[in-house]
Order: sequence, then C-alpha cells, then structure tokens
Amino acid sequence: MAQKSMVQVFAFPDSVVSFSIDEFYKVILENHPVVKQAKLLNEVALQEIRMARGAFDPKLEFFWDKKEFQEKLYYNRRDARIYFPSQFPINPKLGFLDNRGLFLNPAESIPGNQQVYAGFEFPIGRGLVTDERRAALQQAKLYQTIAEAEQIKLINKILLSAAKDYWDWYYSYYNYRLITQGVEIASEIFRRVRITARNGEAAPIDTIQAKITLQTRLVEQQEALLAFQNSGIYVSNYLWDTAGEPLALSLRVAPLLGTRDALLSLQTIGSLTDQARQNHPELVKLRTKIGQLEVDRQLAREWLKPRLDLNYSMLSAPGQIRQVNPLNDYKFGVDFSFPILLRKERSKLALTNLKIRGTEFEQSQTEREIVNEINATFNELVNTNVIIRQQGEMVDLYDRLLRAELLNLENGESDLFKINIQQEKLIQSQSKYLKELSMYEKAKALLYWAAGIRNLNFEAAGE
Repeated sequence: MAQKSMVQVFAFPDSVVSFSIDEFYKVILENHPVVKQAKLLNEVALQEIRMARGAFDPKLEFFWDKKEFQEKLYYNRRDARIYFPSQFPINPKLGFLDNRGLFLNPAESIPGNQQVYAGFEFPIGRGLVTDERRAALQQAKLYQTIAEAEQIKLINKILLSAAKDYWDWYYSYYNYRLITQGVEIASEIFRRVRITARNGEAAPIDTIQAKITLQTRLVEQQEALLAFQNSGIYVSNYLWDTAGEPLALSLRVAPLLGTRDALLSLQTIGSLTDQARQNHPELVKLRTKIGQLEVDRQLAREWLKPRLDLNYSMLSAPGQIRQVNPLNDYKFGVDFSFPILLRKERSKLALTNLKIRGTEFEQSQTEREIVNEINATFNELVNTNVIIRQQGEMVDLYDRLLRAELLNLENGESDLFKINIQQEKLIQSQSKYLKELSMYEKAKALLYWAAGIRNLNFEAAGE
C-alpha cells in the first residue's frame, strides 16, 4: 500500500548513497568507543581470575635471626622454605634450616647445624571443603559470566539508542523529500493559476491563494530540512573510523528501508520469551549473583566448624635424604581453635541466607517485568503493523482524490480551496505513513532489546 503515491519519495537520486541499518550496526560494533569499552570487560574478568589464582602461586620465604654480643655468637638461625598452595586442602612445603650458636633453644638445636625438611599442612576441620582462596577463585570465575552479561547489556543499550536515532533520521529524511514533493506540486499549481489568471480564465485572487499555499509549503520544507540535518547529526554520534576518529554524516547519505520482515508470530514471541528467561543479561547477572552468594554461604558454613590443622614434616640432614625414615625422623603438630558462641559465624551465615532470598525475590520480579515488556512490545508491533496497512490505504485514497481534483481543475470544475484541502490531507497521511514505518522499526529493535538478544539480533557482527 501507498507505494504508487510515494514512488518519488522513496526513489534515491543518483547523487545519494544509501546507508542501511545493518551497515550502521556494523560500523558501531566495530568502532564505537562504548562498544570497545564493553569488550574490555572480558579482559577485566580474565584478570580477576588470574589475580584469584595468584593465591595458589608458590611462595618463597626466608627468615634470618642472628645475635652476637661481646664476641660471642649467641645464635644464628636461618630458615629458607617454599610453599606450594594448591586448590586441594593439602598444602605441601619444602625447606632448609641452618641453626647454630652458643645459646640456641634446645628445641632448635640440630645435629650438624643444618636440616632439610619436607611436609604438608592439612586441615581436617575448617578449610577442608573450602576456604577463602578457593572461594575467591570461584567468585572470579562467576564474575566472568557477569562481565559477559554486562557486555551484552551495554552493547544492546547503545544499539537500541542508535536504532531510535536512525529511524528518526529515516523519518526526517523521507518526510523532507515528501514536503519537497509537495512544494513541487504547489509550485506547479501556482504556475498554472498564474497562466490562467493572465488569460482571464481565473480570478486574480486565486493567484494569491496559490502563492500562499506555495509559501506555506516552502516554510514546511525548510522546517523539514532542519529536522533532517539535526537528525543526521545525532546519527553521527555513533560513527567512528578504525583509528578512533569521529565521522560526520554527509547530507548525500540517506537511510534505507529494506523489505519489511514478516510480522513476528506468537510462536516466535514464545521462543524470544524462553530465550529471555535463559539468557537475558539481567537474569544472567542475578542468577550468577545468587551463585556467588552460594559460594559465600558455603564459606560461612565452613566457619562454623572448628579449626583443626595437621602439620607434618619429614626431617633429614643434607646429603642423607635417601636414608630418612618418615616414621622416626619427623615433626608433627596439631592446631586447634573454636569460638564457643559462634555469634559472628552464625550471623554471617544468616545474613548470607537473607541476601540469597532477597536476590531470588528480585530475580522473580525482574523476570516478570522482562516477559511483560516483551509482550507489550509485541502488541505494539502488531498494532503498528495494522496501522501501517490502514494508513497505506488512506494514502492511496487521498492520492486518488487529489488527482481527481487536479483533473477537475483542468476542466474548470474545481477550485484551489478543494485542491489545497486534498493536498494537505495527502501530505499529512503520507507523513503519518512514514512515521508509522519508523515506529515499527523502533518497536522491532525494542523487542529484541527487551528479550536481551545479543546485538539486537544482528548476526553479521564480528564478535
């Protein structure tokens, strides 16, 4: 519908270059600073994981304690050791002792002054299931999921804003061409009336009326040109080159409306709703937040246990490692502690449980809002599609009326008043038709945004 009367409006001059929404999205996804910033979130997440894994890096330690007084060596104690923290509860260690002096503690006295030891620390109470280091690593891995969801959210937000500005630009451009077409018609009518007035076939007042109509169209054209120029400036906000320099949109570049997609079916909406429940960035973030809180809860439960750490080291003199007997040459210890009331630990667990419940409530509400947003946007899409069809029929009917009045004018059976009314109604209906096309495309972008679909369903993006 409405294609016959708007062929000239939609036809591109040879000097104009088209710029489709897909090309627009592609430039944004490749060069826009906000998109590049969003893509840094993945690197941030990787560095968070790397930092958490740093808690399991081998640790080298060296202790030296020496006392010398009045030419007497009281003691000279050196202990060099390396720890191998692991993601399992056992932590191996390896070390070398060199203790000597006149007044060493008997427990530190070593035959031959030097000793090699190798052993491990093993928690059998608190820390057996999890500890701060392992919990931090789990949190960092979950943060990576949050970072990916946040990246999708930020990119979709900039694309939705860009889509709205693009379709405003689309309407402004074709509305300007429509008004320009109206100027041409008004100019032709004015030319004909002036000729007929000179020939005495029309009253001079008709020339004034035709001139007023032409001036009105010229003012409308100037206003439409300003709207087109400014909307192009807003679209330029999203255009950057590969070097990070902003690009300006030329007035010789025009938006392009491709073949309108078939209206989404209820089955497709059901699929979008299911995808939103599974993959919407906000829901993914909330589910992951609950996962992080579950890690906190597991750690809080661990703190309810008593601390009971076993320490064992095999001892040997340098050069005699192969002769060591683990059952005879060893050092063994037990560390035990347990807070009697556990008020801090129990409160920590209770607070974590409350946070989980609160986040679950938020998740339920967010999911409901997302599903309702999808359904409301789909209803808007369906309604706009109906309006476009009806408005297209109106455009064709008004176009037929105007043509009939112009024919009657040539036969002397009409007047400028009737023609001006019909032309005004035609322009208004055509402008309304363009507006609805723009609203339809905005609603389509909003629907994909509401469903949380990556890149608003733009599949050609180089991710």
